[in-house]
Amino acid sequence: MDYGAFGRFGFRISRLSFGASALGSVFRQVDESDAIRAVHAALDAGINYLDVAPAYGATRSETVLGKALAGVPRDRYHLSTKVGKYTAPGGYGNDELDYSAERIERSLDESRARLGVDYFDIVHLHDIEYQHRARMESALGEGYETLVRLKEAGRIGGVSFGIYPMDIWHRIVETREIDAMLVHNHYCLNDTRATELVSAATAKGIGLINASPFASGLLTGREAPAWHPAEESDRECFRRAARFCDEAGVPIAKLALQFSAANPEIPTTLFSSASEESVRRNVRWVEEPYEAELIDAVRDILAPVRDKQWDYDAGVERQRDRTPG
Repeated sequence: MDYGAFGRFGFRISRLSFGASALGSVFRQVDESDAIRAVHAALDAGINYLDVAPAYGATRSETVLGKALAGVPRDRYHLSTKVGKYTAPGGYGNDELDYSAERIERSLDESRARLGVDYFDIVHLHDIEYQHRARMESALGEGYETLVRLKEAGRIGGVSFGIYPMDIWHRIVETREIDAMLVHNHYCLNDTRATELVSAATAKGIGLINASPFASGLLTGREAPAWHPAEESDRECFRRAARFCDEAGVPIAKLALQFSAANPEIPTTLFSSASEESVRRNVRWVEEPYEAELIDAVRDILAPVRDKQWDYDAGVERQRDRTPG
């Protein structure tokens, strides 16, 4: 595993990092013992940064990750969680957004208990754009100020956001002092807008985390989850790209991960899996050379959806309407 500098943080971060959302059955139902083995495979492969959130699986991801980390020396990994977005069991699409100081501090206490740790290297303000940005100013105000205060008190290591929209990212980088930024779905085969943030992140010492190299399931070669906001015409474009890759003898997921992890200006690419085999495969894939011409051909197929801004609110609302009860 390769490691590189990570903003102002005093540690070197692994080229690949592990996102724990899949542990909470966000993409498919998973067995807890399989999920625990996946975490151990990531650590054994040299991955040293893990990310989770209480919203994933209505706290299940944190609970399972905590079981996986039990007995693992704390100096083997760097850990982040998120605050501000909370999902009740069976309540997908009815998330609570609360960026108040009281809720953030309580959330962190609850996350520490579930994960069996007393310290988070990074805390991200989570999905502040959801519910049509109704709580965004609260997140940028009281939420951000709360994390700064907790960092100054030595209770967390770094202040960050974990969001999607590029316009909000530009605003944050220009107006807030942050230590890290978890940018998802913006450096993958169909969207490379994260490059707009690289120079500012480098100049300001911000650790850039590239999340969702598989475009939230669109670049796996399987059907994307129902909650993804992509319309049928968009999904068919990704299917065409996957079929092209199959005919070329290379899974589109392999190309997607290789492409996302290849940019030397992006310190780490975060993927999620609840499968030991998939974790080991992903690590192996990024160590293999990739075919640049094949990647160019796939990106040409994906031209109709290149840099398309997905409306995740619409996807969540559509899935909520389909959910019984």
